Parts: sequence; structure tokens; C-alpha cells
Amino acid sequence: MSYLKGKTAIITGGGYAKLSDGRCGSIGYGIATAYAKEGANLVITGRNVSKLEKAKEELERLYGIKVLALAADISAGQDNEAIAKSVAEATYKEFGRIDVLINNAQASASGVTIQDHTTEQFDLAIYSGLYATFYYMKACYPYLKETKGTIINFASGAGLFGNYGQCSYAAAKEGIRGLSRVAATEWAKDGINTNVICPLAWTAQLEGFEKAYPEAFKANVKMPPAGHFGDPETEIGRACVGLASPDFKYMNGETLTLEGGMGLRP
Repeated sequence: MSYLKGKTAIITGGGYAKLSDGRCGSIGYGIATAYAKEGANLVITGRNVSKLEKAKEELERLYGIKVLALAADISAGQDNEAIAKSVAEATYKEFGRIDVLINNAQASASGVTIQDHTTEQFDLAIYSGLYATFYYMKACYPYLKETKGTIINFASGAGLFGNYGQCSYAAAKEGIRGLSRVAATEWAKDGINTNVICPLAWTAQLEGFEKAYPEAFKANVKMPPAGHFGDPETEIGRACVGLASPDFKYMNGETLTLEGGMGLRP
């Protein structure tokens, strides 16, 4: 299949990651793999240059597409609007178009209660998640308007259900949901489709969370009814392919919940 051949997607937090058993270990890399299999050229961003370069090498070698790996860190004290704008401009210079923006990057101090949360920890989640989504959406808007493109933002059940020990993460993710609904209202006239996915996937980050904070993990992370966690590539990545495919129609502004094997549910 080549639903996305000739298109260009920006995926934040798209660095290479593997689980301890060798399987794909991050949502961003899983999405990048799903998009590469559909022929899309990719721009992947992140803070870890070595993970970006590893992802670029493997995706280009295996799938014959072109990948632009750009180090970008949206955080307190940075000119974050300029960082996001530089990514959008570099993408357009390299590929001449932006068809899909996927705001996946997020850092947080999970497992820390509200009363123990520091301002720095709260800033970490808000800047890396909410502010990053805001700035990338602004920077990519004129290019997405030109291509009648797609925005896919990532929220979480942590915000929907108030997970213990995830106050800053939940706040960032709920902010992203609200921002996305406003974008869906304001930008629909420009042909831009905006959606939110709230996934539950087994990732290297979740694997690390279980080891570092076993009590918080047990309190928050429940096995989906299907009996397995979502796969970053074959379930979440494929959902992102579907949302950006020309023949896929879905109501603009919907929040989609993706749980292991359960598919998409508004």
C-alpha cells in the first residue's frame, strides 16, 4: 500500500526506541514506521540526537523514503516559537510541502503527587507537551492550509480519568485536547482536519515507569479489555495513517480512544 506516497509528515518525539525484548518501544517511532511503509517522507524531531539518527538510518534503509532528523527541544527558557518555526521552514525547504503534523512528544515526572510536584516538573510537562503542540500548530498552519492537511495530537487517559501521580502530565494532555477542539473549529474552513488520539501502548517509557514507580503504575495502568496493550506501529501508527489517508473520512475535532486491540472509538 502507498496511501501517503509523495506526502510529508512531521512527527515530534520520533526517535528510535526499543523495548527490553527488542520490539518497537515508542509511539513516535511506531508512527514513523507505519508512515514510512505507506511511502511518506518524514521529519522527526526530539531531544536525543543519537535516537533521531538511528531512526533516520533504519527508516531510510528499510523503506526507501527520505527522513529529515531535527534536534528540537521545546522547554522553559527557550525561544520555543522560533524552534517550531525553524522545523516547519526546514521541512518545507527539504520537501516543498507539509501534509501531516503529529504532535506526539511529551516529557513528564510521572509518579509524583501534587503536593510533591515542583514548578520545574510542572513546566517540563507543560512546555514539552502543551506549548510544543501550540507552537508547532502555529508554525505549520500556513503549509497545512495549502495542502488541506491533517493535525493529529496526542492526549491521554491520565487527563480523562485523573490518574494518581500524573498531575502535570494530565494537565498538559487536557490542555492539548482543548486546544485541538478549538483548532478543529477555527481551521475547518481551511480544509485542515484536527483530531486527538488518547492511546494506551506498551512502550519503553511505560516499561520504565513500571520499574521506577510500581505503586503508581499499578494504580493507573489497567489492562485493556482485549487483553493486551496497544502496539505502537500496527495499532496506533495505523490509526494515524488512517486519519491522514485521502479516502478516510472522520468527523473533524473528534477525540479517539485507542486501547489494545479495541480500535477507534469516538
